[in-house]
Amino acid sequence: MTSTLTRSPLQGLRCKECGHPYPAAARHVCDEVCFGPLEVVYDYEAIRARTSRASIEAGPASIWRYRDFLPIEGDPIDVGTGFTPLLQANRLARRLGLRRLYIKNDGVNMPTLSFKDRVVSVALTRARELGFSTVSCASTGNLANSTAAIAAHAGMDCCVFIPADLEAGKVLGTLIYNPTLMAVRGNYDQVNRLCSEVANTHGWGFVNINLRPYYSEGSKTLGYEVIEQLGWELPDHIVAPLASGSLFTKIRKGFDEFIKVGLVDEKPVRFSGAQASGCSPIAQAFDEGRDFITPVKPSTIAKSIAIGNPADGPYALDIARRTGGSIAAVSDEEIVDGIKLLAETEGVFTETAGGTTIAVLRKLVEQGRIDPNETTVAYITGNGLKTTEAVATSIGEPFLIDARLDSFESAWERAQSLQRATWETVDV
Repeated sequence: MTSTLTRSPLQGLRCKECGHPYPAAARHVCDEVCFGPLEVVYDYEAIRARTSRASIEAGPASIWRYRDFLPIEGDPIDVGTGFTPLLQANRLARRLGLRRLYIKNDGVNMPTLSFKDRVVSVALTRARELGFSTVSCASTGNLANSTAAIAAHAGMDCCVFIPADLEAGKVLGTLIYNPTLMAVRGNYDQVNRLCSEVANTHGWGFVNINLRPYYSEGSKTLGYEVIEQLGWELPDHIVAPLASGSLFTKIRKGFDEFIKVGLVDEKPVRFSGAQASGCSPIAQAFDEGRDFITPVKPSTIAKSIAIGNPADGPYALDIARRTGGSIAAVSDEEIVDGIKLLAETEGVFTETAGGTTIAVLRKLVEQGRIDPNETTVAYITGNGLKTTEAVATSIGEPFLIDARLDSFESAWERAQSLQRATWETVDV
Protein backbone atom coordinates (compact mmCIF):
# COMPACT_ATOMS: atom_id res chain seq x y z
CA MET A 1 0.00 0.00 0.00
CA THR A 2 1.24 3.51 -0.84
CA SER A 3 2.20 5.54 2.24
CA THR A 4 0.43 8.84 2.93
CA LEU A 5 3.94 10.31 3.07
CA THR A 6 4.66 9.46 -0.57
CA ARG A 7 1.38 9.54 -2.44
CA SER A 8 -0.03 12.77 -3.85
CA PRO A 9 -2.78 14.32 -1.68
CA LEU A 10 -4.70 15.06 -4.92
CA GLN A 11 -7.80 12.85 -4.87
CA GLY A 12 -9.98 14.12 -7.72
CA LEU A 13 -12.60 16.74 -8.55
CA ARG A 14 -16.00 17.53 -7.06
CA CYS A 15 -18.89 19.78 -8.05
CA LYS A 16 -19.14 22.85 -5.81
CA GLU A 17 -22.93 22.82 -6.14
CA CYS A 18 -24.11 19.20 -5.92
CA GLY A 19 -20.96 17.43 -4.67
CA HIS A 20 -20.83 14.89 -7.51
CA PRO A 21 -17.30 13.36 -7.74
CA TYR A 22 -15.12 13.22 -10.85
CA PRO A 23 -11.64 11.90 -11.57
CA ALA A 24 -8.76 14.40 -11.73
CA ALA A 25 -9.06 14.88 -15.50
CA ALA A 26 -9.30 17.94 -17.78
CA ARG A 27 -12.85 19.07 -17.08
CA HIS A 28 -14.33 22.05 -15.32
CA VAL A 29 -18.12 21.67 -15.13
CA CYS A 30 -20.46 19.07 -13.65
CA ASP A 31 -21.69 17.85 -17.02
CA GLU A 32 -23.30 14.70 -15.58
CA VAL A 33 -25.63 16.36 -13.05
CA CYS A 34 -26.01 20.12 -12.58
CA PHE A 35 -23.40 21.96 -14.68
CA GLY A 36 -21.90 23.54 -11.57
CA PRO A 37 -18.16 24.37 -11.39
CA LEU A 38 -15.69 21.68 -10.33
CA GLU A 39 -13.08 22.06 -7.59
CA VAL A 40 -10.11 19.96 -6.51
CA VAL A 41 -10.43 17.49 -3.62
CA TYR A 42 -7.45 16.69 -1.36
CA ASP A 43 -6.60 14.17 1.35
CA TYR A 44 -6.07 16.63 4.21
CA GLU A 45 -5.04 13.90 6.64
CA ALA A 46 -2.16 13.04 4.30
CA ILE A 47 -1.22 16.73 4.11
CA ARG A 48 -1.34 17.08 7.89
CA ALA A 49 0.90 14.01 8.31
CA ARG A 50 3.66 15.33 6.06
CA THR A 51 3.51 19.11 6.43
CA SER A 52 4.63 21.45 9.18
CA ARG A 53 5.71 25.05 9.49
CA ALA A 54 9.32 23.85 9.53
CA SER A 55 8.94 21.74 6.36
CA ILE A 56 7.37 24.67 4.53
CA GLU A 57 10.06 27.09 5.68
CA ALA A 58 12.72 24.66 4.45
CA GLY A 59 11.20 24.59 0.98
CA PRO A 60 12.03 26.70 -2.08
CA ALA A 61 11.31 30.44 -2.08
CA SER A 62 8.45 29.93 -4.51
CA ILE A 63 4.88 28.63 -4.57
CA TRP A 64 6.28 25.10 -4.58
CA ARG A 65 7.10 25.32 -0.85
CA TYR A 66 3.33 24.59 -0.62
CA ARG A 67 3.27 21.78 -3.20
CA ASP A 68 1.37 19.38 -0.90
CA PHE A 69 -1.58 21.81 -1.10
CA LEU A 70 -1.45 22.05 -4.90
CA PRO A 71 -3.06 19.74 -7.51
CA ILE A 72 0.00 18.09 -9.03
CA GLU A 73 1.39 14.58 -8.82
CA GLY A 74 4.95 14.87 -10.16
CA ASP A 75 7.71 17.44 -10.59
CA PRO A 76 6.50 21.05 -10.94
CA ILE A 77 7.31 23.54 -13.66
CA ASP A 78 9.31 25.88 -11.44
CA VAL A 79 10.21 29.32 -12.79
CA GLY A 80 10.64 30.91 -9.35
CA THR A 81 7.03 32.05 -9.09
CA GLY A 82 5.76 33.30 -5.75
CA PHE A 83 6.95 34.28 -2.28
CA THR A 84 6.68 37.93 -3.28
CA PRO A 85 7.17 40.73 -0.73
CA LEU A 86 4.67 41.58 1.98
CA LEU A 87 5.47 45.24 2.60
CA GLN A 88 4.48 47.10 5.74
CA ALA A 89 3.02 50.23 4.15
CA ASN A 90 3.57 52.77 6.92
CA ARG A 91 3.49 55.91 4.77
CA LEU A 92 0.34 54.88 2.94
CA ALA A 93 -1.20 53.85 6.25
CA ARG A 94 -0.59 57.33 7.69
CA ARG A 95 -2.15 58.95 4.63
CA LEU A 96 -5.25 56.79 5.04
CA GLY A 97 -5.46 56.89 8.83
CA LEU A 98 -4.60 53.22 9.40
CA ARG A 99 -2.13 51.70 11.85
CA ARG A 100 -1.27 48.26 10.43
CA LEU A 101 -1.43 48.11 6.65
CA TYR A 102 0.46 45.68 4.44
CA ILE A 103 0.83 45.49 0.65
CA LYS A 104 1.18 42.01 -0.88
CA ASN A 105 3.11 42.96 -4.01
CA ASP A 106 2.68 40.45 -6.84
CA GLY A 107 3.71 43.16 -9.28
CA VAL A 108 7.24 41.76 -8.90
CA ASN A 109 6.25 38.13 -9.42
CA MET A 110 8.26 35.88 -11.73
CA PRO A 111 8.44 35.62 -14.65
CA THR A 112 5.87 38.17 -15.94
CA LEU A 113 5.13 40.52 -13.02
CA SER A 114 1.60 39.49 -12.05
CA PHE A 115 -0.21 36.99 -9.85
CA LYS A 116 -1.15 35.04 -12.99
CA ASP A 117 2.31 33.46 -12.86
CA ARG A 118 1.04 31.47 -9.86
CA VAL A 119 -2.04 30.01 -11.52
CA VAL A 120 -0.29 29.29 -14.81
CA SER A 121 2.62 27.49 -13.13
CA VAL A 122 0.12 25.12 -11.53
CA ALA A 123 -2.09 24.78 -14.62
CA LEU A 124 0.76 23.98 -17.01
CA THR A 125 2.29 21.50 -14.59
CA ARG A 126 -1.03 19.69 -14.48
CA ALA A 127 -1.47 20.06 -18.27
CA ARG A 128 1.85 18.30 -18.79
CA GLU A 129 0.79 15.52 -16.40
CA LEU A 130 -2.44 15.08 -18.35
CA GLY A 131 -0.57 14.77 -21.64
CA PHE A 132 -1.30 18.13 -23.29
CA SER A 133 1.34 19.43 -25.70
CA THR A 134 -0.54 22.59 -26.76
CA VAL A 135 -1.79 25.05 -24.14
CA SER A 136 -3.91 28.16 -24.44
CA CYS A 137 -5.99 30.73 -22.58
CA ALA A 138 -8.52 33.52 -22.90
CA SER A 139 -6.93 36.59 -21.38
CA THR A 140 -7.28 40.28 -20.59
CA GLY A 141 -3.47 40.52 -20.78
CA ASN A 142 -1.64 39.26 -17.72
CA LEU A 143 -2.73 35.67 -18.22
CA ALA A 144 -1.55 35.77 -21.84
CA ASN A 145 1.87 36.99 -20.66
CA SER A 146 2.16 34.21 -18.10
CA THR A 147 0.88 31.40 -20.31
CA ALA A 148 3.23 32.34 -23.16
CA ALA A 149 6.26 32.69 -20.89
CA ILE A 150 5.83 29.53 -18.85
CA ALA A 151 4.87 27.48 -21.91
CA ALA A 152 8.11 28.66 -23.54
CA HIS A 153 10.09 27.57 -20.48
CA ALA A 154 8.34 24.17 -20.48
CA GLY A 155 8.74 23.65 -24.25
CA MET A 156 4.98 23.51 -24.89
CA ASP A 157 3.19 24.85 -27.96
CA CYS A 158 1.12 27.90 -27.10
CA CYS A 159 -1.76 29.82 -28.70
CA VAL A 160 -3.41 32.56 -26.66
CA PHE A 161 -6.47 34.76 -27.23
CA ILE A 162 -6.92 38.40 -26.17
CA PRO A 163 -9.35 41.25 -26.89
CA ALA A 164 -7.94 43.34 -29.73
CA ASP A 165 -7.92 46.59 -27.69
CA LEU A 166 -5.43 45.56 -24.99
CA GLU A 167 -2.66 47.81 -23.72
CA ALA A 168 0.48 47.76 -25.88
CA GLY A 169 2.68 46.65 -22.98
CA LYS A 170 0.63 43.50 -22.48
CA VAL A 171 0.60 42.67 -26.18
CA LEU A 172 4.37 43.07 -26.38
CA GLY A 173 4.73 41.13 -23.11
CA THR A 174 3.05 38.16 -24.78
CA LEU A 175 4.58 38.31 -28.26
CA ILE A 176 8.16 38.35 -26.94
CA TYR A 177 7.78 34.65 -26.00
CA ASN A 178 6.77 33.82 -29.60
CA PRO A 179 3.39 32.13 -29.07
CA THR A 180 0.61 32.30 -31.62
CA LEU A 181 -1.41 35.33 -30.48
CA MET A 182 -5.03 35.80 -31.57
CA ALA A 183 -6.39 39.35 -31.09
CA VAL A 184 -10.18 39.04 -31.17
CA ARG A 185 -12.51 41.88 -32.11
CA GLY A 186 -14.68 41.75 -28.99
CA ASN A 187 -14.57 41.98 -25.19
CA TYR A 188 -13.24 39.34 -22.80
CA ASP A 189 -16.53 37.49 -22.47
CA GLN A 190 -16.72 37.10 -26.25
CA VAL A 191 -13.11 35.90 -26.31
CA ASN A 192 -13.89 33.36 -23.61
CA ARG A 193 -16.87 31.97 -25.53
CA LEU A 194 -14.71 31.52 -28.64
CA CYS A 195 -12.06 29.75 -26.58
CA SER A 196 -14.63 27.27 -25.25
CA GLU A 197 -15.43 26.35 -28.85
CA VAL A 198 -11.74 26.00 -29.72
CA ALA A 199 -11.11 23.83 -26.65
CA ASN A 200 -13.93 21.49 -27.63
CA THR A 201 -12.82 21.36 -31.27
CA HIS A 202 -9.03 21.06 -30.94
CA GLY A 203 -8.63 19.36 -27.57
CA TRP A 204 -6.04 21.84 -26.29
CA GLY A 205 -5.36 22.50 -22.63
CA PHE A 206 -6.96 25.87 -21.84
CA VAL A 207 -5.70 26.99 -18.46
CA ASN A 208 -8.87 28.90 -17.56
CA ILE A 209 -11.37 26.54 -19.23
CA ASN A 210 -10.85 22.76 -19.13
CA LEU A 211 -7.88 23.14 -16.73
CA ARG A 212 -9.62 25.78 -14.59
CA PRO A 213 -10.01 23.66 -11.41
CA TYR A 214 -6.22 23.22 -11.25
CA TYR A 215 -5.36 26.70 -12.49
CA SER A 216 -7.45 28.46 -9.87
CA GLU A 217 -5.75 26.55 -7.04
CA GLY A 218 -2.56 28.53 -7.68
CA SER A 219 -4.21 31.62 -6.19
CA LYS A 220 -4.37 29.90 -2.79
CA THR A 221 -0.65 30.54 -2.43
CA LEU A 222 -1.41 34.25 -1.97
CA GLY A 223 -3.21 33.24 1.20
CA TYR A 224 -0.49 30.87 2.40
CA GLU A 225 2.28 33.41 1.90
CA VAL A 226 0.52 36.18 3.79
CA ILE A 227 0.00 33.86 6.77
CA GLU A 228 3.65 32.82 6.77
CA GLN A 229 4.94 36.37 6.24
CA LEU A 230 2.80 37.69 9.11
CA GLY A 231 4.58 35.25 11.43
CA TRP A 232 2.07 32.41 11.01
CA GLU A 233 -0.94 34.56 11.79
CA LEU A 234 -4.07 35.49 9.86
CA PRO A 235 -4.75 39.14 9.04
CA ASP A 236 -7.94 40.83 10.23
CA HIS A 237 -9.03 42.21 6.86
CA ILE A 238 -8.01 41.73 3.22
CA VAL A 239 -8.81 43.88 0.20
CA ALA A 240 -8.39 42.31 -3.25
CA PRO A 241 -9.46 43.06 -6.83
CA LEU A 242 -12.40 41.18 -8.32
CA ALA A 243 -12.49 40.03 -11.95
CA SER A 244 -13.99 36.54 -12.22
CA GLY A 245 -14.06 36.37 -8.40
CA SER A 246 -11.80 33.31 -8.34
CA LEU A 247 -8.82 35.03 -6.66
CA PHE A 248 -11.06 36.17 -3.81
CA THR A 249 -12.44 32.68 -3.19
CA LYS A 250 -9.06 30.99 -3.38
CA ILE A 251 -7.38 33.32 -0.89
CA ARG A 252 -10.18 32.32 1.47
CA LYS A 253 -9.62 28.64 0.65
CA GLY A 254 -5.91 29.04 1.37
CA PHE A 255 -6.67 30.51 4.80
CA ASP A 256 -9.16 27.73 5.53
CA GLU A 257 -6.74 24.96 4.50
CA PHE A 258 -3.96 26.19 6.79
CA ILE A 259 -6.49 26.27 9.63
CA LYS A 260 -7.74 22.78 8.72
CA VAL A 261 -4.30 21.14 8.94
CA GLY A 262 -3.28 23.03 12.08
CA LEU A 263 -0.69 25.43 10.64
CA VAL A 264 -2.42 28.58 11.90
CA ASP A 265 -4.94 29.43 14.63
CA GLU A 266 -8.44 30.23 13.45
CA LYS A 267 -9.84 33.75 13.74
CA PRO A 268 -12.31 35.86 11.76
CA VAL A 269 -10.96 37.54 8.62
CA ARG A 270 -13.04 40.10 6.74
CA PHE A 271 -12.92 39.98 2.94
CA SER A 272 -13.49 43.11 0.85
CA GLY A 273 -13.43 43.25 -2.94
CA ALA A 274 -12.58 45.99 -5.43
CA GLN A 275 -14.06 46.64 -8.87
CA ALA A 276 -14.01 49.42 -11.45
CA SER A 277 -17.30 51.26 -11.87
CA GLY A 278 -17.11 50.61 -15.60
CA CYS A 279 -17.28 46.85 -14.97
CA SER A 280 -18.73 46.17 -11.54
CA PRO A 281 -21.32 43.38 -11.73
CA ILE A 282 -20.28 41.92 -8.38
CA ALA A 283 -20.26 45.29 -6.59
CA GLN A 284 -23.68 46.09 -8.05
CA ALA A 285 -25.09 42.81 -6.78
CA PHE A 286 -23.57 43.45 -3.35
CA ASP A 287 -25.07 46.95 -3.14
CA GLU A 288 -28.49 45.69 -4.24
CA GLY A 289 -28.53 42.72 -1.88
CA ARG A 290 -28.71 40.19 -4.73
CA ASP A 291 -27.15 36.72 -4.65
CA PHE A 292 -26.98 36.53 -8.46
CA ILE A 293 -24.89 38.42 -11.00
CA THR A 294 -26.35 40.50 -13.83
CA PRO A 295 -23.78 40.63 -16.66
CA VAL A 296 -22.54 44.03 -17.84
CA LYS A 297 -20.60 45.33 -20.84
CA PRO A 298 -17.13 46.47 -19.68
CA SER A 299 -16.02 50.08 -20.18
CA THR A 300 -13.03 50.91 -17.98
CA ILE A 301 -9.28 51.49 -18.07
CA ALA A 302 -8.93 48.53 -15.66
CA LYS A 303 -8.92 46.00 -18.49
CA SER A 304 -7.26 43.23 -16.47
CA ILE A 305 -10.33 42.96 -14.23
CA ALA A 306 -12.95 43.84 -16.87
CA ILE A 307 -14.98 40.63 -16.88
CA GLY A 308 -18.63 41.42 -17.42
CA ASN A 309 -19.98 37.97 -16.54
CA PRO A 310 -17.80 36.73 -13.63
CA ALA A 311 -18.01 32.97 -13.13
CA ASP A 312 -17.22 33.05 -9.41
CA GLY A 313 -19.16 36.23 -8.65
CA PRO A 314 -21.82 34.54 -6.48
CA TYR A 315 -19.14 32.85 -4.37
CA ALA A 316 -17.30 36.16 -3.90
CA LEU A 317 -20.56 37.80 -2.79
CA ASP A 318 -21.14 35.04 -0.25
CA ILE A 319 -17.64 35.37 1.22
CA ALA A 320 -17.85 39.15 1.55
CA ARG A 321 -21.22 38.96 3.28
CA ARG A 322 -20.42 36.03 5.58
CA THR A 323 -17.17 37.62 6.76
CA GLY A 324 -18.59 41.11 7.32
CA GLY A 325 -16.62 42.58 4.43
CA SER A 326 -17.64 44.81 1.53
CA ILE A 327 -17.48 45.01 -2.26
CA ALA A 328 -17.12 48.48 -3.73
CA ALA A 329 -16.47 50.11 -7.09
CA VAL A 330 -14.46 53.20 -8.04
CA SER A 331 -14.24 55.40 -11.13
CA ASP A 332 -11.40 55.41 -13.63
CA GLU A 333 -10.24 58.74 -12.22
CA GLU A 334 -10.11 57.25 -8.73
CA ILE A 335 -8.17 54.27 -10.12
CA VAL A 336 -5.49 56.56 -11.53
CA ASP A 337 -5.35 58.41 -8.20
CA GLY A 338 -4.91 55.04 -6.46
CA ILE A 339 -1.98 54.13 -8.72
CA LYS A 340 -0.30 57.47 -8.00
CA LEU A 341 -1.00 57.30 -4.26
CA LEU A 342 0.64 53.87 -3.88
CA ALA A 343 3.62 54.95 -5.99
CA GLU A 344 4.32 58.21 -4.16
CA THR A 345 3.90 56.76 -0.66
CA GLU A 346 5.42 53.28 -0.96
CA GLY A 347 7.45 53.27 -4.18
CA VAL A 348 5.25 50.57 -5.71
CA PHE A 349 4.05 51.11 -9.29
CA THR A 350 0.93 49.04 -9.86
CA GLU A 351 -1.27 48.54 -12.89
CA THR A 352 -4.93 49.52 -13.02
CA ALA A 353 -6.15 46.50 -11.02
CA GLY A 354 -3.91 47.55 -8.15
CA GLY A 355 -5.05 51.14 -8.53
CA THR A 356 -8.60 49.85 -8.15
CA THR A 357 -7.64 48.02 -4.96
CA ILE A 358 -5.96 51.06 -3.40
CA ALA A 359 -8.83 53.36 -4.40
CA VAL A 360 -11.37 50.98 -2.86
CA LEU A 361 -9.19 50.63 0.25
CA ARG A 362 -9.27 54.42 0.65
CA LYS A 363 -13.03 54.49 0.00
CA LEU A 364 -13.71 51.82 2.63
CA VAL A 365 -11.59 53.68 5.18
CA GLU A 366 -13.51 56.90 4.50
CA GLN A 367 -16.79 55.00 4.91
CA GLY A 368 -15.67 53.56 8.26
CA ARG A 369 -15.70 49.98 6.93
CA ILE A 370 -12.08 49.31 7.87
CA ASP A 371 -11.08 49.54 11.53
CA PRO A 372 -7.86 51.59 11.83
CA ASN A 373 -6.54 49.05 14.34
CA GLU A 374 -7.06 46.02 12.10
CA THR A 375 -4.17 44.26 10.42
CA THR A 376 -5.20 44.91 6.80
CA VAL A 377 -3.60 43.40 3.71
CA ALA A 378 -4.17 44.91 0.25
CA TYR A 379 -3.33 42.64 -2.68
CA ILE A 380 -1.47 44.21 -5.62
CA THR A 381 -1.74 41.78 -8.51
CA GLY A 382 0.21 43.37 -11.38
CA ASN A 383 2.98 45.78 -12.38
CA GLY A 384 2.35 49.32 -13.57
CA LEU A 385 4.87 49.05 -16.39
CA LYS A 386 2.25 47.00 -18.22
CA THR A 387 -0.36 49.79 -18.28
CA THR A 388 1.58 53.02 -18.60
CA GLU A 389 -1.11 54.46 -20.90
CA ALA A 390 -3.46 54.70 -17.91
CA VAL A 391 -1.34 57.33 -16.14
CA ALA A 392 0.65 58.91 -18.98
CA THR A 393 -1.45 62.10 -19.02
CA SER A 394 -1.84 62.33 -15.23
CA ILE A 395 1.75 62.68 -14.07
CA GLY A 396 4.34 65.46 -14.25
CA GLU A 397 7.09 66.11 -16.78
CA PRO A 398 10.84 66.42 -16.32
CA PHE A 399 12.37 69.88 -15.88
CA LEU A 400 14.42 70.67 -18.98
CA ILE A 401 17.56 72.55 -17.89
CA ASP A 402 20.87 73.69 -19.30
CA ALA A 403 24.12 72.17 -18.06
CA ARG A 404 24.68 75.12 -15.70
CA LEU A 405 24.25 75.46 -11.93
CA ASP A 406 22.00 78.53 -12.19
CA SER A 407 19.64 76.67 -14.56
CA PHE A 408 19.42 73.80 -12.08
CA GLU A 409 18.85 76.15 -9.10
CA SER A 410 15.97 77.88 -10.86
CA ALA A 411 14.30 74.59 -11.76
CA TRP A 412 14.86 73.20 -8.27
CA GLU A 413 13.10 76.22 -6.73
CA ARG A 414 10.12 75.72 -9.04
CA ALA A 415 10.03 71.99 -8.20
CA GLN A 416 10.07 72.63 -4.45
CA SER A 417 7.28 75.17 -4.79
CA LEU A 418 5.12 72.66 -6.68
CA GLN A 419 5.87 69.96 -4.11
CA ARG A 420 4.83 72.21 -1.21
CA ALA A 421 1.58 73.07 -2.97
CA THR A 422 0.83 69.38 -3.44
CA TRP A 423 1.46 68.42 0.17
CA GLU A 424 -0.59 71.33 1.50
CA THR A 425 -3.66 69.59 0.02
CA VAL A 426 -2.87 66.30 1.78
CA ASP A 427 -3.78 65.55 5.39
CA VAL A 428 -0.66 63.93 6.87
